[in-house]
Amino acid sequence: MILVAGATGLLGSEICGRLRAAGQTVRAMARTGSAPDKVAALRSMGAATAIADLKDPASLARACDGVETVVSTASSTISRQEGDSIETVDRLGQLNLVEVAKHAGVTRFIYVSVPPRQPYECPLFSAKQEVAAALEGSGMEYTVLLANFFMEVWLSPALGFDYANRRATIYGDGKQPISWVSYRDVAGFAVDAHGNPAVRNRALLMAGPQALSPLEVVRLFEQVTESPFAVEHVPQAALEKQYAEAMDPMGCTFAALMLGYAHGCPMEMNETLTLLPRRLTTVQDYAAAAGRNT
Repeated sequence: MILVAGATGLLGSEICGRLRAAGQTVRAMARTGSAPDKVAALRSMGAATAIADLKDPASLARACDGVETVVSTASSTISRQEGDSIETVDRLGQLNLVEVAKHAGVTRFIYVSVPPRQPYECPLFSAKQEVAAALEGSGMEYTVLLANFFMEVWLSPALGFDYANRRATIYGDGKQPISWVSYRDVAGFAVDAHGNPAVRNRALLMAGPQALSPLEVVRLFEQVTESPFAVEHVPQAALEKQYAEAMDPMGCTFAALMLGYAHGCPMEMNETLTLLPRRLTTVQDYAAAAGRNT
């Protein structure tokens, strides 16, 4: 039995679907306030659902009963309910899950984190580091997936990359390369890591096959759509000011993420692909799919 925490999210639901397609028995964690359509989608793919909350250790104990592997993608940064925060979910909640899983006899824990050596500290990154350290000391086998910027999120209208209307908001000068990764590839790596002794007790880089600057991505989309984009820059100085003046942990975290984007995040995938071979999605693949849908 594999328990997926964060199962109603973008990455978690993809992992559930891939695990079920591979014939695995899946228990998907959801909360009482989870969107009914997302819970229904999990059930339709054959996943059992467990009502549990990272803030409630007793509910986690019930969810972990009989579980061999936990996969956790849960975070408060995108989908939040009352009482959710980086402190209660991303730090204490994930630490709850590690502790409960250990006492429930879970043997393997796969945890999705952020790229190493981030240039700007923030509460989310600190929480991720603390959870990874707890996993290392837990006695469970673990694999930490250090995922780069998701192309489907950071190159989407939600964050200003409005390809349908040929407009793009760029954080910083847009000249620093990022190894954009598809969340679908991260999901594939998570599934392949399950039960694989080669990636036991390791942290693995998760990135795409090429490092492209945001401006290079804009030019690529212009070629695909055969239309020019209007580009607006958010200067790095403005991002630095936002980071310095952030009044809460979430504001500080989002400012740090945007500064990380402006700073660039290239990654080499040779080691990961040696251990877990996979054809990686390119930004061109994503752009072509986006172009077909506009």
